[in-house]
Amino acid sequence: MDNVTVDIRSANIFQEDNLVLSDVNLTLGKGEFAYLIGRVGSGKTSLIKTITAEIPLKDGNAVVCGFDLKKLKRKHIPKLRRKIGVVFQDFQLLTDRSVYNNLLFVLKATGWKDKSAIKQRIAEVLDMVELKFKDYKMPHQLSGGEQQRVVIARALLNYPDLILADEPTGNLDMETSEGIMQILHGLVSSGISVMMATHNTQIIKKFPARTLKCEKGKVSEIEQSVEIDFESLME
Repeated sequence: MDNVTVDIRSANIFQEDNLVLSDVNLTLGKGEFAYLIGRVGSGKTSLIKTITAEIPLKDGNAVVCGFDLKKLKRKHIPKLRRKIGVVFQDFQLLTDRSVYNNLLFVLKATGWKDKSAIKQRIAEVLDMVELKFKDYKMPHQLSGGEQQRVVIARALLNYPDLILADEPTGNLDMETSEGIMQILHGLVSSGISVMMATHNTQIIKKFPARTLKCEKGKVSEIEQSVEIDFESLME
């Protein structure tokens, strides 16, 4: 199991008391990229929230980043979440502080204390997203694409095994989106697993990868050789 980041078996995913997805079976290998597609309300977000233990796993089994979700105690959830970096569509950056201080805030909140190690890690993640010389900027001084790069840098701070990207290109134009996709695919080559929920059919066609579909209460894998009727899945 060392080469598997997410392993879900016979799981029923609930949103409060409503069954959203039934008999979910999926694995995501180390350093693997997968899209998660489906209409609004099809269960994508509930699946992501189950992976991060925001929604408890009631039925079935799941191991995420080495943590058994069925046995996971509440006090250990923060340890799991340090292994998972989350990238949101709407950035959720702290608007009253610089890029550097946004990242510093996360490191301090997760227990980093060594000032030189903090400085080095912030420089490393900003270099990974090609924003090395913009650490002094405020979020409003950055373009949408640059803000999303900061969000990815923030997600990388604690050396995650898994990046969950929820519509990371949703508010960006195609050219900017392509830059974000190149960064996400670059992470995969360094051994990080990426699961990306998206409605962007152009992105999927331009950067083909394994595609998981939420539809009619089920999660299934779309064969790469099949021409996908994306529009019917995205309405």
